[in-house]
Amino acid sequence: MTSARIPERLGLFTRLVRSSADEDAATVFRHALEQIAAAERLGFETAWVAQHHLEPDEGGLPSPLVFLAHVAARFPGLRLGTAIVTLALEDPIRVAEDASVLDTLASGRLELGFGAGGSGHAFDLFGVPGAERQRVYADKLDRVRAALSGAPLLGARRLNPPGGTLPQRLWQATFSVSGAERAGAAGDGLLLSKAQPRAAAAPDATLSQLQEPMVDAYLAALPAGAVPRIGASRGVFVADDRETAQTLAERGATRHLAWQRRNGGGPERADTVAEVLRDCYVGTPDDVAEQVAADTVLGRATELMIQVHPVDPGHEATLRSVELFATEVVPRLGRPMPGTVTTGTL
Repeated sequence: MTSARIPERLGLFTRLVRSSADEDAATVFRHALEQIAAAERLGFETAWVAQHHLEPDEGGLPSPLVFLAHVAARFPGLRLGTAIVTLALEDPIRVAEDASVLDTLASGRLELGFGAGGSGHAFDLFGVPGAERQRVYADKLDRVRAALSGAPLLGARRLNPPGGTLPQRLWQATFSVSGAERAGAAGDGLLLSKAQPRAAAAPDATLSQLQEPMVDAYLAALPAGAVPRIGASRGVFVADDRETAQTLAERGATRHLAWQRRNGGGPERADTVAEVLRDCYVGTPDDVAEQVAADTVLGRATELMIQVHPVDPGHEATLRSVELFATEVVPRLGRPMPGTVTTGTL
């Protein structure tokens, strides 16, 4: 097939979602570590995680920096990313302190992503009015940035350990053109979601069509001389045959749809299994390579972050998907993986 440009940096993104109701947190964490180990072995550069509270079918990790400290110690060849920390629900100084400790231990490998979103129950849990989330987020982001940049916090006292170069590795996640513009103006990286809400006027727009204007706004707003950083998350599930891929994808989408209905949806709300899967790349290596090649945003991104959510097909199928993506899909797109490494331990 015709090769298409994909980002030079590849990341594995896990939401640590259980694949069945009887999986406990220890099992979910162990599976995530095994998937990260496989990704490192296959040449991925970054391990990304997200923060979620209370609801294990949405994501099983309320403390991403704690988990990434464990990953940092076991996998010294990987960069470590949060996509995202829900900053409106956090104390900004404590986030800055924890991030600085982690980045110091990890020798500058942390990619610190923030967002204003999150489920309504999480905002209720922490007593933050949902209607205030954007304002609270913006205020706290300013405080985190100032702390990491060495601003005085109390009298002459500053963050300890200092943030070093971490302010140059901040990212902002958004669903909107205005949010992308804010990320660009700040010189931060832009995190693009694996799915995007549709406006009533454009219900059939593709993910690329929805996100291209965000990339345009981000690049236009970057300060002169700033290096673009665009991380595009994509739902990807690769299987050896099309029937297996579709069966497992529809099973996972059905489970995800049931969760959405129980919890009132969210910005990525879907009403059918087909809508859950419309932004996912599912199939054989040939199928997925063709779908990835058609994604014009990936030609402008600096990192592709693959995740199996919302398919969540189970641990073994996820491991196989990661392997097939690295060994079969990526070479079809003209980008050989850089080889294997064996520095991680379990």
